[in-house]
Amino acid sequence: MFASIFKKVALAGGMAVATMGTAAYAEYPEKPITMVIPFGAGGSHDLNARVITSVIPTYLNQAMIVRLTPGAGGQKGTQEVANAPADGYTLLFTHNYVDMLQQYVENVPYDPLTDFIPIARVNYAPMGVVVRADSPFETFEDLIAAAEAEPGSIDLSHSGNWGAFFVPAAQIMQARGVQFNLVPYQGGGPALQALLSGDSDVTMGFPSTLSGQIEAGDIRILATAGAERMFDDVPTFAEVGVEGDIGFMHRVLVAPAGTPDEVVATLTDAFAQLIEDQTFTRMMGRLNETIELLDGPTYQVMREEQAVAYKTLVDELTGQ
Repeated sequence: MFASIFKKVALAGGMAVATMGTAAYAEYPEKPITMVIPFGAGGSHDLNARVITSVIPTYLNQAMIVRLTPGAGGQKGTQEVANAPADGYTLLFTHNYVDMLQQYVENVPYDPLTDFIPIARVNYAPMGVVVRADSPFETFEDLIAAAEAEPGSIDLSHSGNWGAFFVPAAQIMQARGVQFNLVPYQGGGPALQALLSGDSDVTMGFPSTLSGQIEAGDIRILATAGAERMFDDVPTFAEVGVEGDIGFMHRVLVAPAGTPDEVVATLTDAFAQLIEDQTFTRMMGRLNETIELLDGPTYQVMREEQAVAYKTLVDELTGQ
């Protein structure tokens, strides 16, 4: 009899735990969510994340906290999230170059395609080649001419080896047959500061990080990525002889693999509401940023295509 009673109690207890577990996920999130950014302060990811995290609590009923974790070209923060519990409370806000390209140039301690699942591609941004307003380079062709005259004499600050600025810079050099001295910094913000302080001659950047300096007249944009001109008097990469899908950053939020479907659904729904929020769209407009959401499964297809394309690119740039 006692055994029978014990079994009934154990069964009831097990059902209660199962019910509590289901309820816990149904109520996600129950505490603040950490958004890890594997780059330094002041870059485009940092600025975009500040806008996202200021508005999305409305749709999650919890705060989302930014944690900057720069280092090793984005690997430090990425590994931190790869090792985090798959419970939806530690997410990674990364981009396509770190997400899919870095595996081909570094011995990364994680598999990006199997250790992470995408939640959303929030937007994408074309980058521009910029110099200080007092630079002797009035046009992109002036820059190329100087690089041709003295190979390696022009310092180009970028956000880290094989990162968002390094790869397009290498592609530009390859396309135009010139050589810049590529100087790495821990993120786009520090790379821009290097330009402004005179430590570099040229850098690359996105609308969100350049808008303030453009309005202040501190910098000059020589060329931008994209099929169409972003500024009436600034040529596109294609117009200056740099053809192909060059100079785009896809900003993507990913979670550790194994994150419960219920959690992923909650985050996906919150981001779908976020991009319709008038405050969010207004703030992103001030950054001159696009808003183009892709859900996780849709972006996963793109990730897999990127993996193939980047392997080919790295082989070409390294002569393998």
